[in-house]
Formats: sequence, C-alpha cells, structure tokens
Amino acid sequence: MDPGRAIGWEPPEGWQKVVVIDSHAGGEPFRVVVSGLGDIPGETMLAKRRHAIEHLDGLRRALMWEPRGHADMYGGWIGPPTSPGSDMSVLFTHNEGFSTMCGHGVIALTKVVFDTGMVTPVGERPTLVVDTPAGTVTAEAVVRDGRVEHVSFRNVGSFVSHPAGTVDVPGLGEVPYRLSFGGAFYAYVDRERIGLETAGAEILIAAGRAIKQAVIADAGPITHPDDPDLGFLYGVIFTGPPRDESNHSSHVCVFANGELDRSPTGTGVSGRLAILYADGKLGPSETIRVESIVGSVFTGRVVDVTRVGPYPAVIPEIGGSAHITGRAELWIDPADMVGSGFLLR
Repeated sequence: MDPGRAIGWEPPEGWQKVVVIDSHAGGEPFRVVVSGLGDIPGETMLAKRRHAIEHLDGLRRALMWEPRGHADMYGGWIGPPTSPGSDMSVLFTHNEGFSTMCGHGVIALTKVVFDTGMVTPVGERPTLVVDTPAGTVTAEAVVRDGRVEHVSFRNVGSFVSHPAGTVDVPGLGEVPYRLSFGGAFYAYVDRERIGLETAGAEILIAAGRAIKQAVIADAGPITHPDDPDLGFLYGVIFTGPPRDESNHSSHVCVFANGELDRSPTGTGVSGRLAILYADGKLGPSETIRVESIVGSVFTGRVVDVTRVGPYPAVIPEIGGSAHITGRAELWIDPADMVGSGFLLR
C-alpha cells in the first residue's frame, strides 16, 4: 500500500475541480471558493447575484448541499472588486440560494484572506474593503504574530421597516414581530413571549419556518429603497435573554430554507441595533454583546446615523472572531447522479 500516491492523484478529464478554504465564525461555517468558478458576469454585485441565480445554481447546490455540504452549510464566492477603492467582492451562498449580505461571512472572509496571504495585511489593524450585493462594507482586522485574532466591520445602513406587527401562527398563537434590515430583512420575535424560551433547535427551525411564511403573508410587499432585489424576508430571529449574564441578549436565527445559524448572525445583530437605537435603548457607540445558540458572541455598536430612503438608519459595527478549519479540492463527477447535490432536511 502506498497512501502517498493519493496525494498526487488527479481526477479524470471532464470532472470539475473547485478549491475551497473552509472556516467558521462563531461556529457558523463559511466555505470560501478560491478557484474553479471562473468570472461571474455583471457590472454590479446585484447583477452578478442575478446571473448566479439564473445560471450557477447547480454549482451552488453541488458545493452547499450533501454530499459535500449539508442543510446548514454556508459559503462565499470571491472575485474582483466592482467599486473603486474596494479590494474584492463576494457572493454569499447557502442552502436556498444567494444572500445579499452576510456578517459572519465578512468576518470569516477577512480571516481567510489575510491569513492565507490572498491580500497582504498592512500594519496591525489592516482593512479589507469588500463589495457585496447589499453594498460595500469595510472590515478591520486585529493581527498579532501574522494571524488575524479579531475582525470588526462597518455594515450597510440598517433600519426598522415595520415597527410592529402580529401574525397568527398555528401551534404558536399570536406572534408579535418587527421587521428590520441589516443587509437583509429579518422578522424579530421575542421567544419568551411565545413560549419558546427553552426550545431546542428542531422546534425553533419549525417555528422559524412557520413564522416566516406568516409574516410574508401579513406584511405585504417588503421593499428596499435602493433596489427591488434587496426586498425579501430572509429569516426570523428569535431574541431572548443570554445564558451568560455579561452578554446583552441572545439570537437564534432561522433563515433561507430552515437553515439555523450557529453564530449570533452579523446582519441580524445589525438589524437589532437599528431596533434598539430607534427605541432609545441603545446610545451612540454603546457596545452590546449578543450570544448565539452555541454560546459564541458578536459585539455590536452604532457608529453613525444616516437615512436609507425614507427610513432613519444606523451604521452598525459588528465584531467577532473566525478560524480556518481546512483546505480541500472538491471534484464534481458528471456521472455521479447524487453528487450534483441533495438535502434530506
């Protein structure tokens, strides 16, 4: 037996090879595709996202779904910048499609890009300017001994779009919610008010799915002033008390097709900051710590105020840490009928 021969083995002609760096931020996976995609057409990130939805969804399924991924997989497709002054661009992928913005993804991407040398970090606090479908965000890393220890990023303008609503959900009864945008739209629900304070993951996923559909029917058209492509309900965030009293609160986010975020959700914390600020429960530059379902923490603070169309908005800064978990060559055999991707949940 010669195990070393496997290292140099190459797949047959006709197989597609994709090289990825796997990582996580706050426990939520982030698979960075570094080779094998080719250029994605489009002058803007929203145009690239539309092209990917129409023409590259099969590749998304192959990389996110089983057998290479799972129902809660998440990833990012990197590319050249689309805006002057930016360093790079990223399209975010998950079990249902392509999201418009992802906070844990920006944190993990910054870790991967600087630690692997894709972009050379300058100084102890290098910045990375990233074009996303929701807009351009700027991340700042804390680098020690050549490794990124912490990342914070300034997100797009975040605002409350629906201050209050109530939906009747089978099995849960009347569910109060608020809609807020932090790069994507979420319905925020106090899980204690609906009796889910001790619920486990499976119950929260089922409840999140049901509430999402009820809110879509109740809220009417969800629109973003900047572009209609940003106007859809991405997920439901259950808020509640933290297990660690030094933290402000906890988040459990159920998004896309019943995907459960292991992190506190960077875009979700952004939207929550907009709610707290609008309610007068959060002051300028006051930092809160938000806990996830696995106990990981993102920090959040309001660094500026602005407007997004008719809405008063805030510029959030979200912070957290990420870790690289592996590097892999993923191969797609055209004769593998289940290798194109499937989900059992």
